[in-house]
Amino acid sequence: MPGPDIDFWQDHYLTQRTPWDDGEDDRELLAWLADGTLSASDAPVLVPGCGSGRDLAVLAARGIEVIGIDYAPAAVALSREKLASASLQARVEQADVLSWSPPSRVGAVMERTCLCALHPDHWVRYAQQLHAWLRPGGRLFAQFEQVPRPESAEGWVQGPPYHCDINAMRALFTSERWSWPKPPYPRGASGDHLSVVLTAI
Repeated sequence: MPGPDIDFWQDHYLTQRTPWDDGEDDRELLAWLADGTLSASDAPVLVPGCGSGRDLAVLAARGIEVIGIDYAPAAVALSREKLASASLQARVEQADVLSWSPPSRVGAVMERTCLCALHPDHWVRYAQQLHAWLRPGGRLFAQFEQVPRPESAEGWVQGPPYHCDINAMRALFTSERWSWPKPPYPRGASGDHLSVVLTAI
């Protein structure tokens, strides 16, 4: 399987080499919750690649039913510990996003760090999964990583994180299955991603 395997992610969590977790709650997630763009009416909310569970805790603290999944057992353990220490409830599963399915369709998916962690060879399958997970009218809260590298001009595919070029995202999440808002799309606080909310058709 191209790209990082389960041992790669397990080692990063066991050795606490997780630079993608800066210790702060995600500002865009907080803003979506504050202005009502994301609410309990979207539940259950699914967080693939939930990592140490920071987003799970933010959602669960607001009484929103949430499900987290991650490839690495160590990440799942950290998520469960974070939730338990805050006396919060959420379902957390150790699973491969390319084959896992929820017991029933969900209302929203928080796509922050999973797509860019997957080798592009797996993106088509992952996009199919996202659509299958969401009920019609369900929404994908996406943060598309913007990390182009000079080597890309010579054909190299480097990551993680893998660069989520907007043209590639439009080809991946086609208008036959997804409703896109009009651009421009806001960049995250650090400028390293584009935030887009897509609706499943």
